[in-house]
This record gives sequence, structure tokens and C-alpha cells, in this order.
Amino acid sequence: MNFRSSFYMILLGASMTLRAADIVGTITLQGTPPAEISITPIMDDATCGPLYQTPPTTHFYVVGANGAFADVIVSLKDGSGQPITGKSTGASQPPVVLDQKGCLYSPQIFAFQTGQQLIVKNSDNCIHNVHTTSKAGNPEHNDAQMAGGADLTYTFPNAEMFMKFQCDVHPWMFAWACIFDNPYYAISDKDGKFVIKNVPPGKYTVSADHRKLGEQTQVVDVADKDVTVNFTFQIK
Repeated sequence: MNFRSSFYMILLGASMTLRAADIVGTITLQGTPPAEISITPIMDDATCGPLYQTPPTTHFYVVGANGAFADVIVSLKDGSGQPITGKSTGASQPPVVLDQKGCLYSPQIFAFQTGQQLIVKNSDNCIHNVHTTSKAGNPEHNDAQMAGGADLTYTFPNAEMFMKFQCDVHPWMFAWACIFDNPYYAISDKDGKFVIKNVPPGKYTVSADHRKLGEQTQVVDVADKDVTVNFTFQIK
């Protein structure tokens, strides 16, 4: 084997060693969560009420079969538990969409990156008001959106957990956004499963955060194989 061949073999070996991996897992809930709250005021609204035969409820605890726990934000911090900053790819990513439909926000828990576009739609036949409240220095918006009106487009510069969106016209309407300065996050689905893709090798703190039940963490080492991390939340 000549020098050139040896050099390329070394490069190939290094690229294989540094292959990004996925972090996968399942979130479960043990115990019986509190009963969801009926959104009874919606029935008295002339536009929203006729959309429902019975009042919709909150979705604070979205639990499926065998305790599968949805709407848990799973994200990465560095090995010492500090936020990963300056790694956002948001400006080059497709927009995230938040809709107002049935006089509710959909989805109610969502996530995107700093610099990534958020498009807010109004699919209802009534006026809404998009009011954001930040605890991390993100700009506050308070914009009316007419029925059939143009989409609203926002970007936010700062990472933040559970920034609140509300509608001042319909005070039962809330949603919460988690904003990251990196692409390493996911939201558990209806089966409690999540995938954080293309994680570079290294030591990380995996954070699982539920708006009502708080945060759990595990430290993992990522090499060239996918890593499984599971979390169990408990109702006490």
C-alpha cells in the first residue's frame, strides 16, 4: 500500500469514526394525571360555540396506551448541562406553522430554532389576536389577525423554554413554544417516542422537559452508533 492509499484509508476511517448518530427513546408516564379542564367559555362564543357539541378540554397531559407520554420536549445540552448555543440552523430551515382552528391553537406545544420563521395562520371565521409573552428577552408581539387575513410571520433571536402565545380575544386560547439555538431537539409523539437526529460525537446531557411536570436529565456519550435514552415521569 503506497502513501496515498494509506492517507485516504486514514481519512475514511476518521470520517466513519466521526459519523453523527441519532438519540432515540420513549417517554412514559406512571400514575393517573389530573383531569383535564373543560373549556366551557368557548360554548358561549357566537362564532366558536357552534363548532362544538360539548366543550373541548385542555391537553396538559397527553397520555396514550401503556403510559405513552406525548408533548415532552427532549433536547440536548453539553456534557456539563449548559445550553448549546451558536449552533442554530434555523434561518435555512422550513417555517414552523402555528394555526388557530376551532378557536384553539394547534399545536399547543411546539418547538423551533432561533432565526427560524414561525408562520401563524387563522383558519377560523373570526378575528384572533396573537400575543406572545417572553421571559428571555424575545420581542413581544400583539397582533390582530382577521378571518381570512394574511399569515403572520415571526422570528425570535433568543433560546427560551415554553414561551407563551395567547389570544386576548378568546382568553382560553394558549400555546407554548420552545426555542433552541441548535437543531438538537424533538417532541415526543402520541406513542411517547422521539428522535434527535445527526448528533455529533461527544458527551451530552439529554433533557426531557414537560410543562407541568418539570425536567429530567441523563448524561450520555455519543459515538458512531445510535443511543437509546428513555424517561419515566411520575404523578405524585
